[in-house]
Amino acid sequence: MSIGRVLIIAGSDSGGGAGLQADIKAVTMLGAYAATAVTAITVQNTLGVSAVHPVPLEIIEAQGRAVLDDIGADAIKTGMLGDASTVAVAARLIDSAPGVPVVVDPVMIAKGGASLLDPRAIAAVRSELVPRATLLTPNAPEAEALTGLPATSTDDLRRCGHALLRMGARAVLMKGGHVPGDRLIDLLITADGESAFEDARIDTVHTHGTGCTLASACAAGLAQGLDLTTAVARAWNYVHRAIEAAPGLGKGHGPLDHAWMLRDR
Repeated sequence: MSIGRVLIIAGSDSGGGAGLQADIKAVTMLGAYAATAVTAITVQNTLGVSAVHPVPLEIIEAQGRAVLDDIGADAIKTGMLGDASTVAVAARLIDSAPGVPVVVDPVMIAKGGASLLDPRAIAAVRSELVPRATLLTPNAPEAEALTGLPATSTDDLRRCGHALLRMGARAVLMKGGHVPGDRLIDLLITADGESAFEDARIDTVHTHGTGCTLASACAAGLAQGLDLTTAVARAWNYVHRAIEAAPGLGKGHGPLDHAWMLRDR
């Protein structure tokens, strides 16, 4: 298995639990190499986002091109993009690396409730990124925003997933964290079928960055040459253990323990 180079196009989280910081930790812990194009700097902790400073578009694109032209990428992962113009930059960077698998995490709302995507940009994600996604990783609210369909049950998630396939995504990992119930069920849906990832729901508020971490862990696996189902299964188990080991930091939605594998040793 190659080391796997992952270019992450996303925003920074000063609290270290989500965004680029979570992405880099997850990719590194799974043995791949993380490079970044920073889209925004957030003022953020476990209690929420209090400010967002966008990075100029030309600097975002220049970061990505500098990485691709020198280091290269075996996978690209997108996270917080903020607005339609930044979505367009991400799409151009993806197109400049043909054949490289792309994991799109359609980040719209922070764990504390702050909006991280301009509502006008949702249409851009729908038209520019969904069709470029090797794997799309929406939670229920994001799936509702992208498809216009309800996503309040596992069957709803399945219907949303198939709608997103029809919109051009090659595979969709529908995350069930927002769906009520004692069991957490995520669905990996492709044109060839469906795989379910299920376990008892962990009763904790320390879930900040789960979406970023899961998407980046999937991207690491694809970059290393794992098949899609294997990459998702490894990522899913990694995140589950990271939630279980969460260190309880902060006064709000705390971060995961991205380094649980080191402590297990």
